Amino acid sequence: MKKLRFNLLTAVLAVTALFVFFPGGMAAPNRAMSAEQSITFAIHSIPDSIDPGITVNTYAKPIVNNAFEGLITYDANNNMIPALAESWEISDDGLVYTFKLRSGLKWSDGTPLTAEDFRYSWIRVITPETGSRQTDQLRPYVLGGQEFFEGKIGEEEVGIAAEDANTLKVTLKSPTPFFLGLVATYTFSPVQRAAVEKYGEKWTLDAESYVSNGPFKVTKINFNESYEFEKNENYWNAANVKLDKLKFIFIADTSTALTAFRAGEIDGFWEAPANDLPTLRAESDELITVMAYGTTYHLMNNTEPPFDNKFVRKAFNLAIDRKALIEDVLGTNDIPAYALVSPGYVVDGVDSTEGRSSYEMAPGAQQEAARAALAEAGYPDGKGFPTIVYYYSTNDTFKKTVEALTAMLKTNLNIDITLKTADWAVFYEDVRAGKYQLAQMGWGGGFLHPMTFLPLMETNGVNNLSKYSNPAYDALVTEIQSTTDPKKAVELVRRAEDTMMGDYPCLPLFHRSYAYMMRKGTAGYFRTPLNDLYFRDAYVTE
Repeated sequence: MKKLRFNLLTAVLAVTALFVFFPGGMAAPNRAMSAEQSITFAIHSIPDSIDPGITVNTYAKPIVNNAFEGLITYDANNNMIPALAESWEISDDGLVYTFKLRSGLKWSDGTPLTAEDFRYSWIRVITPETGSRQTDQLRPYVLGGQEFFEGKIGEEEVGIAAEDANTLKVTLKSPTPFFLGLVATYTFSPVQRAAVEKYGEKWTLDAESYVSNGPFKVTKINFNESYEFEKNENYWNAANVKLDKLKFIFIADTSTALTAFRAGEIDGFWEAPANDLPTLRAESDELITVMAYGTTYHLMNNTEPPFDNKFVRKAFNLAIDRKALIEDVLGTNDIPAYALVSPGYVVDGVDSTEGRSSYEMAPGAQQEAARAALAEAGYPDGKGFPTIVYYYSTNDTFKKTVEALTAMLKTNLNIDITLKTADWAVFYEDVRAGKYQLAQMGWGGGFLHPMTFLPLMETNGVNNLSKYSNPAYDALVTEIQSTTDPKKAVELVRRAEDTMMGDYPCLPLFHRSYAYMMRKGTAGYFRTPLNDLYFRDAYVTE
């Protein structure tokens, strides 16, 4: 039988809305700990980077989240809890956050870790030369962040200050009710200045230079193969870390990973193969399903023909049978998506997506309306429509998805599509450079607020891969960033989504769940709805 976890996710502050999810985590069985405390876990692509201040790569998450820790983290019940900060205070006007660090903090190499390390690391994220893909997490919110990013002021004028070794003071541009949620993301983890400055961009490429501060430290990097960790004896809470060794290995094909799992070669892996899900759900008690705060959507390059035409984009959206994709092709528990923001953000007991428009979409394909939109774009019955290249990263689930969508678009719009695939690193760089027409993509919420999704379509947004632009949408996103009234914020989010989805800039497919495998006898780990997998409390039983 599958294991589906039901819990309530809450934020720290009473003014912050509640988020209802189905998180994944293993309750500790009443069995003795094994003599060997070691876990090997497989991920399915080599991360583009394991620099917490730069990467947004899904497969970097388990590595970074177990090597680093910020001021705030999550517990197994998905509550935000103190981590390197033992406490914090927020000014009455909501503009100043003062974090008190625990005393005696150290890096994995034993050197002191102080508030200055946080100041340096956060400034580094918004320094253009860093090339961070996470500047949207800091730049719009911290006082002077945007001006520093644009080169108009120096770093000493940015609202991030180390008042003493254990005190970090952050001043915001305007009240930001979800700021603590931002701080809990790995982007806000510290990186060691000495290592970064000595080794430059190569600091993440060798175990000696990859100095971290989390529950585990890297002891060996086997390029294109694995990352090996050991317990970090200098971690502030090392006394409660039970694992001695943790290893992440790369197995690109999820079916191959399942074979390795069944053979006892690995203890778990990131994504259960789509073809095996029905059988695993019926027969395995080692399949774990986590409802996610995330959306799978595919990209249409809004700056390139034919997707520079709104009605072409609309036609593609209406031609998709999302219900068939979810139930018949993927066999998942996912929910059809008609916009970017995922269900889960709840204000006064009402989900922010409740009552949201479907923008003329439905669970099944709307063939007649889709063909009408394509005709309005100038391609009646698909005549004259150019052959499209559908680009996806090599993965069996992505392959099944793209092949199914290609067949639907051919049937419902009478258009031809050619498929192209590449490993994630190559694929992602091409997509970021705009070298695509139609491409597979998705977004897992980085923090617990709709604002984790909205910058994806903001003009010049660092993660706006669709190249969409609408000044009216941008203005609404800016207003949402500083709106402290949750009800008003939800109203603005709805207006922003209506504005954006009226242009059909992307192809939302489903609000997703995570289905993965973990061996019985592995306890204490947990995977959040934000797709963060933590092993700091994990252990192996007999």
